[in-house]
This record gives sequence, C-alpha cells and structure tokens, in this order.
Amino acid sequence: MGRLFWKFFLCIWLAQLAAVLGTGALFWMERQPGAANLRLDGHPPPDFHERPPPEFAQARPPRPPHGLPPSGPLPLLPVIAGLFASLLCAGGLAWYFAKPIRHLRNAFEAAAGGDLAVRVTPSMGGRRDELADLGHDFDRMTAQLQAVIDGQKRLLHDVSHEMRSPLARLQAAIGLARQQPGRTEDSLQRIAREGERIDQLVGELLTLSRLEAGVTGELENVELGELLANIAEDARFEGAARGITIDFVAGATAEVRANPELLHRALENVVRNALRYSPAGGVVQIAGQRTDNQVFRITITDQGPGVAAADLEAIFTPFFRSEGQGAAGGYGLGLAIARRAIAALAGQINARNGSAGGLIVDIKLPL
Repeated sequence: MGRLFWKFFLCIWLAQLAAVLGTGALFWMERQPGAANLRLDGHPPPDFHERPPPEFAQARPPRPPHGLPPSGPLPLLPVIAGLFASLLCAGGLAWYFAKPIRHLRNAFEAAAGGDLAVRVTPSMGGRRDELADLGHDFDRMTAQLQAVIDGQKRLLHDVSHEMRSPLARLQAAIGLARQQPGRTEDSLQRIAREGERIDQLVGELLTLSRLEAGVTGELENVELGELLANIAEDARFEGAARGITIDFVAGATAEVRANPELLHRALENVVRNALRYSPAGGVVQIAGQRTDNQVFRITITDQGPGVAAADLEAIFTPFFRSEGQGAAGGYGLGLAIARRAIAALAGQINARNGSAGGLIVDIKLPL
C-alpha cells in the first residue's frame, strides 16, 4: 500500500474513532449518578426519594444500594467492537479511493518511460466518478500522443525515403560526368533537375512543418475571385502542353481573411493534383460560389481515375500514395498542405469520386 492509502486510512479512522468515542462518552456521562439531577441553573432538583409527593409515596421503587452507580461500569466490549468495525470500514474506504490513483500513478510512470500503449480505463472497473473520468482523459491523452509520435516517425521515414532517391540520382549523374566527360552537359542538366526536386521537397516539408506548428503568417483580406482567376490562368498554361482545358467559374465576389501566399499555395496544390491525374485532352473544372453570407465554396473537378473509396480521407495524409501510384505522382504533400492551410482558416476540405468518374475536391471557407 502506498502513502496515499495510509493517509486516507488514518484520516477516516481517526474521524470514526472520534465519533465513536464522543458518542460513547456522552451516553456514559448521561448514565452516571447525579448527572441527570443537574438542572441548567446549576441547582439540583428536589430529592423525591427523601420527600416524595404524597401520591407517589406508596409506588416509589426500591432505592439502589448506597455507593453503586445505577448504570454499571464502562462498556468495554461494545467499544472494542465499534473500534474494530471502524478499522475495517476505514481500511475499505482508503483502499477504494487509493486504488484508481495507484493505477494512474503506474500508468503515468509507464507513459513517462515511453510506453504510450498503456491504458487505465479497464482497471477502473464500473466506476462512474471523477477518478474514472480522469482515467478516460489519461487514455485519450496517451492515444493522441501515440498518434502524433507514430506520425512523426512515419514522416521521418518517408522524408528519408523521398530524399534518398534524388540524392542517389544526383550521385549517379556526378559519377557519369567523371567517367564520360563528353556527356558533361547531360549530367549537369540531370544534376540541376535533381537539385530542383530536392529544393521543392524541402520547401513543401517546411511549409507543412510551419502549418502543423500553427504558423500561418500575416493575415490580409484576400479577394477569392481574383485569386482563383490567377490560379486558373497558371493551370491553363501548365495544361496546354497536354491539351487540358480549364473550365473556370468565378462566382460572386467574396473576401476572406488569410495569408495570401499560403491560401494560393493550398488551392494551387489541389488544381495541380487535378492536372496531374487528368488525361490528355481532358477538362478540369474550377468553380467558386458564395453559398450564403458565411461560406464560400470552391469545387475542383478532374477527369482522372478517381480514388478508391477507402483512400478518400487518406489522400490528405503526408506522403500517401494510392495503390499503383508511382513516384511520378509527386511526393504526396500537396493535398496534406492544402488540408492544413484550409484548416488554419477554420475551413474544410474533402474529396469524393464523381458519378461520371474523376475526383471532386470540395473546399469551404468561412467569410
């Protein structure tokens, strides 16, 4: 048993002991000879044994022998039984209160040692009190910490994997340049491309890291129609090489309080994702509309293969790639950055498959 148990036990037992002794002493004093004969004014009542009223003189009980109290000695057996019962009751209450706290202490020690899989709710049994609520809060905290740490480990693994590929190609290009001086120009172009990929990956990782840390930069009033028009114009330029048409509907004018660069990057990531998976000669639709006075809705639709229903939520996870999607699909950071940027504006972003195929990304921004 821990110190808390003995503290509970001592406090409860002393309280019960004081109550038992106080109550016993009060009854014992009331039964002492002469105690009942005292009046509140300090004067004894008239001695009816010496001078009883005439009407009670014949029915008077026999007087006890002189010198013996009428109530007898102190009742030790009931007192000892009461103390023993009090001892058991104090021990039971102390154990009842100290047990969940002991489980919580062990769980905290395990969590501090790195075991975030520990849970205390099963050990609480059927309790429905504040200690049980504390156990549920502890389990929720460790579950969230475990998810964060697992996410960080997975992110570190994915970053290492993504960085290794361009670095390997970079080293191969350098080796080729040394072995074949006649192909130096080709090697330099390869080195430049791999350097740009590494720079892009590092930039996206920094953006994702800042968003996860809650850093959104300086906020300004951003006119959404103008922002979407610029993104659509850039998309037309990029999609022209593959014959992809951009169908843009601006909708009503609306302003949102946001970091312009961050919001531009979030929407551009979604549009680029639509361009990447749209077939040559396809159409990417970008539509903005003000649904009411509080929300501006942006819908981006492509004509690609869509996403498996089980992966519609996972595509917003960093470095996620659907089955069969190769490295040509990018690093898997664009939609993750978009979700965090939209969430930083208290908005929502979701994806669904269209009835005629393709992927529809739905964005809602509060005004």
